[in-house]
Amino acid sequence: MEESIKINHSRDILHVDMDAFFASIEQREHPEFIDQPLIISKDPRKTGGRGVVTTANYPARKFGVMPASKALELCPNGVFKAPEFKLYRDVSHQIHDIFHEYTDRIETVALDEAYLDITKNKKQIRNPVLIAHLIQSEIWEKTHLTSSTGISYNKFLAKEASDYRKPAGVTMIDVEDSHEFLMKLPIDRYRGVGKKTLQKTQQLNIQNGQDLYRQSEMDLIKNFGKFGYFLYRRVRGSDDRPVEYQRERKSIGKERTYGPELKSREEVESQLHKIAKMVEKSLNKHEKHGKVLVLKVRYSDFTTLTKRISWNDFMENDARLFYDLALEIFDGLPEATYGIRLLGITLTNLSDIGFQNIKLPLYSDPRFEM
Repeated sequence: MEESIKINHSRDILHVDMDAFFASIEQREHPEFIDQPLIISKDPRKTGGRGVVTTANYPARKFGVMPASKALELCPNGVFKAPEFKLYRDVSHQIHDIFHEYTDRIETVALDEAYLDITKNKKQIRNPVLIAHLIQSEIWEKTHLTSSTGISYNKFLAKEASDYRKPAGVTMIDVEDSHEFLMKLPIDRYRGVGKKTLQKTQQLNIQNGQDLYRQSEMDLIKNFGKFGYFLYRRVRGSDDRPVEYQRERKSIGKERTYGPELKSREEVESQLHKIAKMVEKSLNKHEKHGKVLVLKVRYSDFTTLTKRISWNDFMENDARLFYDLALEIFDGLPEATYGIRLLGITLTNLSDIGFQNIKLPLYSDPRFEM
């Protein structure tokens, strides 16, 4: 006997997705790029073919650009612009400040994407579509960037709604419309259906939501394991995940990719120094400390190694300590050759810094000197 699915439609969830975010910022800063296919990536002609496309504007997307070398092949007249992540982060902060005018229940997915629970909002506006329009308008006024928004009673549908009419769209899927929408949705639009799962759905002749809806819960679990349990519920419009606005950070780290590759120990030591300082700064900013340090190394053949050191107590947020531990791990790695494409240092097993050990100057008074 299959479980009856109860739908919680008491929430108003807003998903905001910036339109071609990085590329749109570059077009704002460089108007000459507007009518050209713009690819946000290091130019593969200057990197020996290396590089990954972070995003592209809409004229470039029709070429299906992904790896930078393939992007150049498919779109030889494209403009390649190296990403300016500090600028993108600054603009993202501006946009999140706008979100906080309406609610503090914000789950950030990426610099350009977030869920907002606007069921109860600061402006006491009962119409969620009005809130979506107001947020879009304010983002445009303050950043001259467009965004797409989706509204529904759960996160899955809100995300699908924001994708429905890009760019600059507003779509609401309420409980009465959800079934019709989900029946027409292609199977690869169901979250979690990747390449491997898609192959299996094609073998089972599951092409869209209607085909998925016909499957029993037991058959879906049999064919897809635990994911089948979620598919059964998603196609029926059920998704009880909350907007995780108080989600705990599990790790804080920094990593850097190199081109040309690092060829000597001196270069490795220098880069580990820099990364360790960035990690210390980030930990202090978020008021966290950790017990486990992880070093990540990727070599020229794309072999990637990660090794860790664990402490019983929390480590002091000290770049020199992080550097020493990372170098100790590095010296113990089996790879003896250089040609390093990536280095990263991450602290895990985090907790809030609730107190600091204060070193009292007990012996500054001559009466206590030994």
